[in-house]
Amino acid sequence: MFAIVRTGGKQYRVAAGDKIVVEKIEGEAGSSVTLGDILLAGEGSDLKPTDGLTVAAEIVAQAKGEKVIVFKKRRRHNYRRRNGHRQNHTILKIVSVG
Repeated sequence: MFAIVRTGGKQYRVAAGDKIVVEKIEGEAGSSVTLGDILLAGEGSDLKPTDGLTVAAEIVAQAKGEKVIVFKKRRRHNYRRRNGHRQNHTILKIVSVG
């Protein structure tokens, strides 16, 4: 069985046993979390109702993404700014759907 889950403003297709990287969710590694915003669920090509459906997941790790360089420049004005940013991520292992 699979489900489409919305978390952190993005949508993910998940099934039991999958590992996904999502925006940071509060919690320690090893703790359980429940994802309740289910948009679609089904098995094969059959769709199932999503009323009261939840996805149980376990936090594997809290991590940071790759560094993104933000560089601003204005020509002929001696203006250069360089900033870096690393987004916080949470790695989830899907335990069960349903």
